[in-house]
Amino acid sequence: MNKIILIFALLMATTTSLADGKAVAGRKIVEKVCQSCHGLDGLGINDTYPKLAGQFSDYMVKALSDYKSGERQNAIMSGFASSLSEQDMQDVAAYFSGLTANSLYDLSIKK
Repeated sequence: MNKIILIFALLMATTTSLADGKAVAGRKIVEKVCQSCHGLDGLGINDTYPKLAGQFSDYMVKALSDYKSGERQNAIMSGFASSLSEQDMQDVAAYFSGLTANSLYDLSIKK
């Protein structure tokens, strides 16, 4: 019974975290807009660019919205964010927030 409750809780947590954004759609946007700096894996192409893999989706949506509105200042990010709709921002956030070390790399021990 405890296993069923745990599985249900995990499924609900996953569902609610991706409810506002669609990671598959987000990946398509990332391939066109974000990949050149942040990488498809969300780890950044070098230390100049923030690592977005595993970042909280709400934080990313807020940051993108702030870049778009001008509340947050960065010439590069403001330019890219200005082309994104609210749904695009949610989708990108869903994609990057879903990336973790376990999803990016095979961490199994090979003998």
